[in-house]
Amino acid sequence: MKTMEMTCIRCPMGCRLTVTQDGDTFTVTGNTCRRGEEYGVQEMRCPMRTVTSSVRVEGGRRPVCSVKTAQAVRKADIGAVLAAIRALTVKAPVAIGDIVCPNVAGTGVNLVATAND
Repeated sequence: MKTMEMTCIRCPMGCRLTVTQDGDTFTVTGNTCRRGEEYGVQEMRCPMRTVTSSVRVEGGRRPVCSVKTAQAVRKADIGAVLAAIRALTVKAPVAIGDIVCPNVAGTGVNLVATAND
């Protein structure tokens, strides 16, 4: 049996969760909504995060453009995603929603621009 305590980040309430795993069964306590239960189970199985950062822009009005992953990536892959972002330079113009790096770091998730340049 494995138990973890965490603060839910799915809504502004910030419930203090206790998640217990017994084989394939998960028990979540402390949540006030269904999203807290889903978050607790996800954190125990495979934590996921959306990565936000900025990439260098060549020939743009500004030297960098903000970006984020289109979906959450495994927490274990964040280092590889950030390394790929550091190595990336995009050419202007860049628009919000443009895919600046498809399948970033082999995650299957696209990196998209969140600002215009």
